[in-house]
Amino acid sequence: MECTVSWNGNVVGNGSASSMGFTATTGSGHTLQMDGAPDPAKPENGGANLAPRPMETVLAGTGGCTAYDVVLILKRGRHDVQGCTVSLTAERASTDPKVFTKIHMHFSVTGRGLVAGAVERAIAMSHEKYCSATIMLAKSAEISTSFELIAL
Repeated sequence: MECTVSWNGNVVGNGSASSMGFTATTGSGHTLQMDGAPDPAKPENGGANLAPRPMETVLAGTGGCTAYDVVLILKRGRHDVQGCTVSLTAERASTDPKVFTKIHMHFSVTGRGLVAGAVERAIAMSHEKYCSATIMLAKSAEISTSFELIAL
């Protein structure tokens, strides 16, 4: 797996300038923009809120990784899953490095005839065996989950 991250330099957008914008180009050829939060005390050190923060992309990637697993596990089990949304909330350490210390993931799984035990098992399998991002973040963060079933 490869990724190249390049600083965008001083960029103007949304009526403000960012000196902390970056473009990531993934090995699969996709791009992702990132930016820092504005810093009124030191504008030269801050971003302009033109894109997600790098740590937001880590959290989003973790959600994508585990949602992918849950859907795939349910489909392979021949469950009629029609939708899956995971809402993540995270807490970070107050001092540098500001790692994630707590992450909660709430899954909303939509389908016909879904069984709570199967969804619970799929989430557990993702977090214990398949989702590299969740397993990696669990080294520093307490991971918790909940779920709801939405019947069609």
